[in-house]
Amino acid sequence: MTRQENFKPYTQGQERFGEWFIKNVGRWQTRVYEATGGRVWNRFLGVQCAILTTTGRKSGQPRKTPLLYLRQGDQVVMVASKGGMTTLPAWYGNLRANPHVEIQIGSEKKAYVARDADQDEERLLWPQLDALYDGYAEYRARVDGKRRVPVVIFEPV
Repeated sequence: MTRQENFKPYTQGQERFGEWFIKNVGRWQTRVYEATGGRVWNRFLGVQCAILTTTGRKSGQPRKTPLLYLRQGDQVVMVASKGGMTTLPAWYGNLRANPHVEIQIGSEKKAYVARDADQDEERLLWPQLDALYDGYAEYRARVDGKRRVPVVIFEPV
């Protein structure tokens, strides 16, 4: 039995707690990150994070989410894993409605346009993303057969 086969989907209760945790800790982390220009709480789970600002698809209001990221030249890569939960993250739905975003890395904020990585890009990016954060393999295993975990590429405007 491989390591990935040991991971089962989360229960409904675990997903409810996970959503609460992501929402609340993310809100606190975003406030601290922005207030300090990215000098404090700029890591999560041992990995550098950025603040992604999308436009709410229903509200039209800015929505901010701290996320792990990978730099690829001028591009930024993020993963719509939602910690291995069965539903896609809200920020990903916002991107589908409006791909124009802002990403803050440290004190620097830049405008980007989001797109899903194609299959060839995913094949090249997953080893790098797994090296960045080994939890991604677990998350993919937890949702296997329920949904795919999109890799999103943000290109500067």
